[in-house]
Amino acid sequence: MFDIGFWELMLIALLGLLVLGPERLPGALRAMQRGIGTVRSYTSKVQAELNHELRIKELHDHLQQAERLDMDKLPPELQRSVAELKAAASQVQRPYQKKTEDKPDE
Repeated sequence: MFDIGFWELMLIALLGLLVLGPERLPGALRAMQRGIGTVRSYTSKVQAELNHELRIKELHDHLQQAERLDMDKLPPELQRSVAELKAAASQVQRPYQKKTEDKPDE
């Protein structure tokens, strides 16, 4: 990612030692490490969210294609997408069915 060699790292460490001093350098390195970890976790969350949204868009496009075509003559990829959408819909409806069954009739 960064094309930094050994001597460049040594120069950065020496400058950090001179600027911050030996007392504050470890704390600054830990703070920098926490900041990098926060940025990495944020970017991974954003990437996961984008992948999820792209998958939803793909399933939506497949559903539109399935509506245009005859349901019996769908290609295997579209059949898998329709089956996945049906499974997701049944999972969404399941919690609501339990709540209505648990309520006593008034």
